[in-house]
Amino acid sequence: MGSRAQRKVSPATELLKRLGVHLDPELLVLSLTHRSFAHEAGGIPTNERLEFLGDAVLGLVSAEALYRRHPDRPEGDLAKMRAASVSQRALAAVARELDLGQFILLGKGESGTRGFDKDSILSDTVESLIGAVYLSHGLEVARDFVHRLIDETLSTAAGLGAGLDWKTSLQEAAAELGAGSPEYSSEASGPDHARHFISQVTIDSEVLGTGEGSAKKHAEQVAAQQAYETLIAREPRPAERQHA
Repeated sequence: MGSRAQRKVSPATELLKRLGVHLDPELLVLSLTHRSFAHEAGGIPTNERLEFLGDAVLGLVSAEALYRRHPDRPEGDLAKMRAASVSQRALAAVARELDLGQFILLGKGESGTRGFDKDSILSDTVESLIGAVYLSHGLEVARDFVHRLIDETLSTAAGLGAGLDWKTSLQEAAAELGAGSPEYSSEASGPDHARHFISQVTIDSEVLGTGEGSAKKHAEQVAAQQAYETLIAREPRPAERQHA
C-alpha cells in the first residue's frame, strides 16, 4: 500500500482528469488565471485572450451542431438556440458540474466575494479552457471537448421556448398584449477588472424587471426574463383569450 503522499493527486492532474484532455501545465495555469489574480500579481498575463479564442470555437462548434441537428429550423431559431446553449448561465452550470471554481486563480478581493461561484467568472473560464484545448490539439479535439461540455444543453435548446432569448420574447409578448415597447437602462460600477451592471426594463413607464451581471447584455437578459414573467402573469396572451 502506497503512502498518503504517493496517493495524493495534484489539483492540475485532478482537473485534467475531469476535463478528459491533456494540456501543457503552463497553458493550463494561464487558462485559469483570472484578471483579479493577475492584477494582484503585478500584471501577469490573464486568461482573457484564451477566453476570446474559446468563445469563437464554442460559437462555431455549437452553430455547426445545431445546423446539422435541425435542418428544418430557420436561421432566427438556430441563433436563439445557440445563444441559449452557450449563455453565461449555461456555461456556469457546466463549470459547477466540474467543480471548476476551486481551480480558478483569483485575487484576494475576488475570492472574498465568492468569485469562484460567480456565473461570469465560471463561464469565462470554461471558454478559456476551450481556447487552450484548441491551441494544444486543434479543431477536431476541441470539437469533441465542446460536445462533452454542452451536448446536453444543445439537445434541450429546441424546447426552451421563451427562454431562448428573453429580450426577444419580451418584445413579442408586449406587442401581442398591446403594451409599449420595452426600454432598457443600465448602470455600471466597480473597477475595470470587476465591472458590475444593474439593468432595468420599463414598459409604459413601469419598471417590470431588474437584473444584474458582469456584462450589460447578461443583466438585460435577466431583467427581460423577470419582466416577461410579470407581463404574462398579469394577462393571458391573445391566443389564450380566444379559448377562454
